[in-house]
Amino acid sequence: MAFDLIVKNAALPDGRVGQDIAVSAGRIAAIEPAIAAEAGRVIDAGGRLVAPPFVDCHFHMDATLSLGLPRMNQSGTLLEGIALWGELKPLLTHDAVIERALAYCDLAVAQGLLAVRSHVDICDDRLLAVEALLHVREKVKPYLDLQLVAFPQDGYYRFPTAVKNLERALDMGVDVVGGIPHFERTMADGAASVRALCEIAATRGLLVDLHCDESDDPMSRHIETLAAETVRLGLQGRVAGSHLTSMHSMDNYYVSKLLPLMKEAGVYAIANPLINITLQGRHDTYPRRRGLTRIPEMRAMGIPVALGQDCCMDPWYGLGSGDMLDVANMAVHAVPMTSREAIAWSFDAVTKVPAAVMGLEGYGLEVGKNADFVLLQAADPIEAVRLRAARLAVVRRGKVISECAPRTATLAIDGRPAAVDPAAYAPRTAS
Repeated sequence: MAFDLIVKNAALPDGRVGQDIAVSAGRIAAIEPAIAAEAGRVIDAGGRLVAPPFVDCHFHMDATLSLGLPRMNQSGTLLEGIALWGELKPLLTHDAVIERALAYCDLAVAQGLLAVRSHVDICDDRLLAVEALLHVREKVKPYLDLQLVAFPQDGYYRFPTAVKNLERALDMGVDVVGGIPHFERTMADGAASVRALCEIAATRGLLVDLHCDESDDPMSRHIETLAAETVRLGLQGRVAGSHLTSMHSMDNYYVSKLLPLMKEAGVYAIANPLINITLQGRHDTYPRRRGLTRIPEMRAMGIPVALGQDCCMDPWYGLGSGDMLDVANMAVHAVPMTSREAIAWSFDAVTKVPAAVMGLEGYGLEVGKNADFVLLQAADPIEAVRLRAARLAVVRRGKVISECAPRTATLAIDGRPAAVDPAAYAPRTAS
């Protein structure tokens, strides 16, 4: 039997080594040692890690790569970023949003990022960004799964036409119901928006992903309402709370009540380490809060936590590269969580956990699944996070869509040549 592609001698995230991965008709046909068959193309992994593609379940593609338009965020705060985005929105054009989004998608694919959930602002009566990203979603479908969230950036009740615009966006084909309860005029309005948005999702059979409690205010507790509404409406497994940064500042006793409610509701948590530690704590002097939500405590409770990138060169964040290993690496440092188990988990938090958040079909390194995977210059997930490993090959539906050479350096020290491969040094273990 001939296959379209065989990747030889791969290490897998679950610890198996020396595995061959055979691909036929865009799907994984076999994973086993030493597959003896011909193939249209053979890639020797050389014992390196082959992993399912990276997934970003929290991003803002309508704003990406707009850094400096119309000005820079001088304070670096969330609120100035929102105000700056409000200045930019009237200046947006359909073509400019598409151009920047497509450029970002190309960058993402080169990093092995093949699925993105993007929030798209509906607080613009033109719904220009919605139209543009719906176009982009179709354009990139052959190489990237783009899921869109109807996001009322200026508040579902606070912005005069957001209620109507959100329904319009969903009618146009946007996939997920979004919200931002902590940005409403009052806590009561925020709670009411959570109830209304969850009811829309229940009626339409859609997923929910709310920007929730992205604040240093410990009294911002909309995740509690989100968990309650999830249970009331039977939305378990379909709801995500993004950011949840107020939890960093909450009283421990209250959190001990909150986490079991989230667990009971089956709510996903999405933390965004790059942005959360950048935007939060800006009003502090010292000690200064990191602002990242309570990832270890949620994990211990059995609440699934995914990591998102959130922003890339936009009004909120002037850095970013589409690299989800940057996100995982920052989480390890910022929480901090430096056990071997936690570092390995951070790799899952940018691959299979966000894939579950998005409900991606056919995802994973298993026979019968889509032949989507990434060859990394690393031996295992921990090394991939440590090195932010090079993506040597990116495969989509069995076709190689991106390749790069391994990172190496040739040194001349005291007249002695030496070649350095950053992936060649494994940690020592006690015998």
